[in-house]
Amino acid sequence: MSTSPTGSNRGNGRLQGKVAIVTGAASGIGAASARHLAREGARVVCTDTDEASGQAVAAQVVQAGGDAFFIAHDVVEENQWERVIQATLARYGGLHVLVNNAGIGPAGGAGPIETKSLANWRRTLSVDLDSVFLGCKHGIAAIRDTTRESGSGSIINVSSIAGLIGLPNAADYSAAKGGVRLLTKAAALECAAAGYRIRVNSVHPGYIDTPMVRGGLERRAAISGVDPAQAETALIALHPIGRLGVADEIAQTILFLASDESSFTTGAEMVVDGGYCAR
Repeated sequence: MSTSPTGSNRGNGRLQGKVAIVTGAASGIGAASARHLAREGARVVCTDTDEASGQAVAAQVVQAGGDAFFIAHDVVEENQWERVIQATLARYGGLHVLVNNAGIGPAGGAGPIETKSLANWRRTLSVDLDSVFLGCKHGIAAIRDTTRESGSGSIINVSSIAGLIGLPNAADYSAAKGGVRLLTKAAALECAAAGYRIRVNSVHPGYIDTPMVRGGLERRAAISGVDPAQAETALIALHPIGRLGVADEIAQTILFLASDESSFTTGAEMVVDGGYCAR
């Protein structure tokens, strides 16, 4: 199990007065991001298809003194994006930050291109790339209108190291996350050219100790016939820093990009990978 300092439980109001939507907020990076944004003063809309866990995360935020609520949300459905945006505006009166975090690993499991079904290819691309397009499409309009007179907004798209380098047996995932990287840059340039005060950036985590990565490790170990601990050791060895990351470390990067501290950062790719891509 990875360990890392997660910082103080008290915020400094870096997002005071701002409203944020976090997709995939029921666990992992999404849940950690919702907690960190709320701790810094943001009112947070948590969305996910996992209603029980998503509601639990929103309740934790409220119990800690924050302001949050949960909406069930399938990010591949455009009408559900419209519903989430409308509910956010109705409750909080605006939107300043959107974290496009929801995603899946390779649909149907990892495997070579020649065995990948078209249905699974399309499923991965739909959840991991189409959802980000829909989030940007509807999020830009809401943030633009909220920040038209004053202030600024931020969209953070969670990609992966797979959006920077190819990963074998994950062609669909790599293609989707690479698409997120360049979609982010295109959206950033469009917002800048239009005069919107909206920054758009991508975050590229290495392997993070989340339920999705743990599940992938277990499947990989079962397929290869190795002990799960051996599979984890091999994965850790790919990170020069000597461990897997933890969700709070990615959430801290997302918090920076959501805050005005990153006011001159747009179209950038923030790599948080323990040195994985530095080799």
